[in-house]
Amino acid sequence: MKDREALLPSAIKNKEKRSAVHAKLKQQKKVEKKKKAKAREAAEQRALELGEEPPSRPTPRTIENTREVDETVCKPDDEELFAGNDADEFSCILKEERTPKVLITTSRFHSSRGPAFIRDILAVIPNAHYHKRGTYDLKKIVEYANNKDFTSIIVVHTNRREPDALLIIGLPSGPTAHFKLSKLVVRKDIKNHGNPTSHQPELVFNNFTTRLGHRVGRLFQSLFPQDPNFRGRRVVTFHNQRDFIFFRHHRYIFEEKESKEPESKGKGKKVKEAKPQEKVIARLQECGPRFTLKLISLQHGTFDTKGGEYEWTHKPEMDTSRRRFFL
Repeated sequence: MKDREALLPSAIKNKEKRSAVHAKLKQQKKVEKKKKAKAREAAEQRALELGEEPPSRPTPRTIENTREVDETVCKPDDEELFAGNDADEFSCILKEERTPKVLITTSRFHSSRGPAFIRDILAVIPNAHYHKRGTYDLKKIVEYANNKDFTSIIVVHTNRREPDALLIIGLPSGPTAHFKLSKLVVRKDIKNHGNPTSHQPELVFNNFTTRLGHRVGRLFQSLFPQDPNFRGRRVVTFHNQRDFIFFRHHRYIFEEKESKEPESKGKGKKVKEAKPQEKVIARLQECGPRFTLKLISLQHGTFDTKGGEYEWTHKPEMDTSRRRFFL
C-alpha cells in the first residue's frame, strides 16, 4: 500500500485512480499549508506578547528570484561598464551633445493598424518624422537618414496586415536591434485614454540588469531627449520581465477631492456639521500605445543581412530552462 501511495499520479495508467491519487495529494498539501500558516501566526502572536520581534516571513520562490546565475549581470562598482558607456554609440546623445532625431518608416507591405500605431509612436517620441517607404531599399534609407542628420531609424514590420516586428537602427554606426512585437493596443482602443501633450517625457527603465539588457536599455534611451519637461507630467516606461519588454505611456494627474470628517458621537453634545477637507490624490492615465517587445537579434553596425556581425541572436536551444534570462 505504501508503495502504491508513493507512486506519482502520472505513473498510474487508470484515469479514475490517477485522478483520485491526484486529489488526495492536493488535499494533503492544502492541509499542510494550513498547519504551517497557523503555526506561523501563533509564533507571531507569542512574539508580540513577549515584546519581541516576530520571526521574519519566508520570501516566496518565484522564477525571478530563482533565476540561473549569470556572470554578465551589471554591478554598481563595475568600472569597465562605465568606461564602455563613455565610448559607446549612444554616449553623444545621452550626454546631450547631440539632439535625437528619429526617422520612422514601414515595411513595403502596409497594414490596416499600421497608420494608427505610427501616429501613436510619433506622439510618444519627440522630434520623430515619418517617411513613406515606397520601393526604397533599407540600405538606401540608412544612407539618406545619415545625410539628413537623423540619429535613429524605426522600421515597423507587418505580417498579414498586422504590425508584428520593430527594427531599431542607431545612426551613424549602429547597432541594429530586431524585436518581435505582440499584444499591440493602439490609443483609440484603450478605455478612458488620455491625449499626450508635446512635452518631453520622463523615462523609466526597469530590470535591465545584464550587459545585454544594459545595452538594449541605452538604445531605447537614445530615442528620447535627456532633459524631460516635468510640467507635462508624461512618463514612458520600458519594463523588462522574463526578457519581455512591456511598453507603457502614462501621464500622472493630481486631483483635489473633498473628504468629510467623521461626526462626533456623544451624549449631551451638540452634533456639529462635518467640515469638508480637500485632499490631493495622484493617479495615472494611460495615453497609449501599449505593446510588448521580445529581442530577436542585436547586430553590430547598421542593417546588413549578408555581411553583418551579430552581438547576440536568439536561438531555440536557448529556451531549455524557464529560469534563464538574457536581459
